[in-house]
Parts: sequence; C-alpha cells; structure tokens
Amino acid sequence: MKNRVLIALSGGVDSAVSALLLKEKGYDCTAATMRLRAEGCAENGCCTEEDIRLARSVAEKLGIPYEVCDFSADFSSVVIDDFVRTYCEGGTPNPCIVCNRRLKFEMLFQKGQEQGASRIATGHYARIGYNEASGRYELLRALDPQKDQSYVLYTLTQEQLSRTLFPLGDMSKSEVRALAAENGFENADRRDRQDICFLADGEDYASFIEKRLGKQFESGDFVDEDGRVLGRHRGIIRYTIGQRKGLGLALPEPLYVKEKDMAANRVILSKEEGLFSRELEADAVNLISVAEIREPMRVRAKVRYRQAEQWATVTQLDSSRIRVVFDEPQRAIALGQSVVLYDGDAVVGGGRIAKV
Repeated sequence: MKNRVLIALSGGVDSAVSALLLKEKGYDCTAATMRLRAEGCAENGCCTEEDIRLARSVAEKLGIPYEVCDFSADFSSVVIDDFVRTYCEGGTPNPCIVCNRRLKFEMLFQKGQEQGASRIATGHYARIGYNEASGRYELLRALDPQKDQSYVLYTLTQEQLSRTLFPLGDMSKSEVRALAAENGFENADRRDRQDICFLADGEDYASFIEKRLGKQFESGDFVDEDGRVLGRHRGIIRYTIGQRKGLGLALPEPLYVKEKDMAANRVILSKEEGLFSRELEADAVNLISVAEIREPMRVRAKVRYRQAEQWATVTQLDSSRIRVVFDEPQRAIALGQSVVLYDGDAVVGGGRIAKV
C-alpha cells in the first residue's frame, strides 16, 4: 500500500514521537522493534525487554499493529563481528553506521515491504529532500545542529532515501519530549542511550572483545616515533588514536597514541603535533547529492560524529574510493571511522577511512 509506513520503534522517545506524528498525518502505520540480543551483549544494553515493553506500550496507545523482529543472529554476525574485526585490524569502528546500513534500512525495511509497507520511518534527526535540478534525493542536516544525525546516515542509497521518512528533522529535542509528555508516553523523560549500545554502562570494550574471541591480547611495547621503547602496554586493542590518559607511563612530557603497529604489537606515541594530518583516503564510498565527483570538489567534511565540519577538497579515485585533503591539518584521524562530506546542509556522501 502506497500510504503504509513501517515505523522502527526502539523504546525511546524519538521513535515514539515519530509514530505519533505519522499517525496524526494519516499514514497507515505499523511498527516493529528489532531484537538484537546477541550472545555476550550487556543485559542493560540495546533492545532489552524494557525497550520492547515501552515500544509496545506506544504502539498500543496509538492503535498501531506491532511486532518484534528477531535480528539477533544478524546483529552478531554483521555488526558485532565488524566491530571486533576493525579493532583487531587497528581501526576504530562505528557500529551505529553498520547497523543502520545493514539492519535498519535493509533487513527491517525488507520486512516491512513483505507486509505491504512502501516506506520506513525512524526517529533520527535528519531531513530528506528532492533536488529537481539534479534529479536526486538528498540527505539534509536536521534543523537542530545539536541533534543532527546525518553523519551516521550517509550510507543511505537513492532508493532508500525515496522510501524513508524522518519526522523529527525540523524539531528540537525539547519539543519532542514535550509532545511525548502531552500524549502520556511512559518514555517521555527517558534518557538517551550513549556510547556503544551492546556494552553495559561503563563496560570495557576491550574486555568485551577478548571475551568474544576467547583470548587475551598480549602486552607489547610503547615506542616513540624513532622506535625507542618507552614502556609496556596492556594489549594493543585497549588504545585509540589520540589517547593520552590511561597509558600507565611516567613520561617527562605528554605523549599521545599516534599509530598502532598491529603486526609488531607496538603502540607508537608522539607529541600532540604528531597527531595532525591533512589527507586521507576512504573506501566503501556512498555518494548521495551527486552520482560521481568528476573533478576536485570543495566540501566541508568531518571525521567524527561530534566534530565541526572543516573545509576540504575531495577527489574521486574510483567507484568506491575518494581522497580528501583538508585545508588545515585535522587531529587524530582514525582508520575505521567515517569521513562525511557536506555541501551546505546536504550530505554529498561519505566513506570509511582506510588510509591517513
């Protein structure tokens, strides 16, 4: 049915208000929660029974058909395995991006299509527009810059954008909570989940990885940029690019994690100025506002979710790779993270950082 939309209900206030708004606009709504309870995940992490209870209560209050879709095995093999593999290769993963791409906007949407839904809706803070001049759908930043989530949505394809709704794109968080309270939603004041959803609050991601792999990572050397040994580390996956605190070293001056040599099991430290780079290459590229980048293009780009966009020039190397050169050196660019490109409010595209 053309007007039927599947709403991804997480148990949080954002997806609840999205469902409310769509129901008020006259859409034929159904709702679903993804069960993502992979083995080893924290009991108080993502998709708990409490999440499901709250999501169901919203659906019942709105009179919307509701079901739970068990994607636990897929979450384990797709999202968590990628998370573990990226750390073991020396990178810094972003599991939210992988989950959005593979589970929410592929598997869950396919489930909705099987039930006659032509669209999917989520509680993300972003907007979608259609550019008549280019003939392409565009992913746009949310009006509230503090809540904008376009960075984690850059993998959306033209087909997915044409069939996706983001009802909260022009709202603030305070407006969303107020609507939830007015309509008697239990989760109106529920706090937002932070950090990695499948880890318990305060859980050590390195311990999670070691438990999942059934092995401990051996200690090795901290070295400076000239290869001089400065001390011993406690397992190479416990350190991230740009880290200064928690190294366990008595040093005459502050040093930071610049690089990880996985083959030699060494963590290379440098002064802070050694963390800055101007150039990167990214693969697994998805372009949105343009079909291809035929010549060097001026953009604003960021390499972390909370980073402010920085001026840069992007060149497309082939169908899946780009090179980004920043006007000013950027601090602690990490392999495995994503670089996302903007032209005004529109997301040009993005990719996974493969080389710095």
